[in-house]
Amino acid sequence: MENHFADRLITAIKTKQTPLVVGLDPRWERLPSSLTGKIDPADFKTKAMAYQRFCCDIIDAVVGIVPAVKPQAAFFEHLGPGGMTALANVVEHAHKNGLIVIMDAKRGDIGSTAEAYASAFLGVKPASVWGCDSLTINPYLGDDSLQPFVTQCRATGAGIFVLVKTSNPGSQTLQELSTDSNKPIYQHVAEMVQQLTAEDLGEFGYGSIGAVVGATYPQQLSELRSLMPNSIFLVPGLGAQGGTAADVAGGFDDQGLGAVINSSRAIIFAYQREEYEAVDDWQTAVEYATRDTVEQLATHTSAGKLRG
Repeated sequence: MENHFADRLITAIKTKQTPLVVGLDPRWERLPSSLTGKIDPADFKTKAMAYQRFCCDIIDAVVGIVPAVKPQAAFFEHLGPGGMTALANVVEHAHKNGLIVIMDAKRGDIGSTAEAYASAFLGVKPASVWGCDSLTINPYLGDDSLQPFVTQCRATGAGIFVLVKTSNPGSQTLQELSTDSNKPIYQHVAEMVQQLTAEDLGEFGYGSIGAVVGATYPQQLSELRSLMPNSIFLVPGLGAQGGTAADVAGGFDDQGLGAVINSSRAIIFAYQREEYEAVDDWQTAVEYATRDTVEQLATHTSAGKLRG
């Protein structure tokens, strides 16, 4: 397929020479005062416009540095219709600037409902209304809940990232439970993802069915790399959640491919970090934090090989 998601993502990674993804998680209480001004916090429509401007300004700051952005749908959804309009405009702005969009909405359902979610999000416009390149998926309703999303990926050249081992401390409650085969649940999910992604490999040897594996579990990250050799990992947890560049090294192959590393709060709210206090404006702080994170990944992982 000419527009195979994994190939498009890896090509963008190679072009930018980094696997870093910037997460767009706007939080009202942390937005720069220049954007919030005298806005009434109860005025959801105007707040949504501030969220849109914040995220679009971030995109403008990082467009020359990273291959993709990851909007978190929840932060827009909680503002109602205005928030959803803002999210749609952020997606459009990212695409106009040539960035791949990973929509973090963690959808998951069965039958016609899953088909509706898949057709809503997956595929650059006009293939879908939201026009996203990829979407995060919750697989815990079973393998039949994944199939509508896989089918949509095949039809549109989109991708999905299936939750396998997430970065939150409570992930062990279910994901690490042992089964009768003495394997934790997350390993069973990993095997399912590998089987699906191996059915449609691209030019670089990766399929469009990816996996979410948290930076805060480096041992499992390396283990899952061997279990899912053809799956691109979306790795959250770098920065504010405590994951370091060294922690994510196990997610890459020896060419610096196979993973995209997400950092959200540590980058988008960099103007509040002590090391960037002297920076003139918040957008420049975002740029500096992005470049510093790129350097950390290049230094501590095989992603440094992307520079030739």
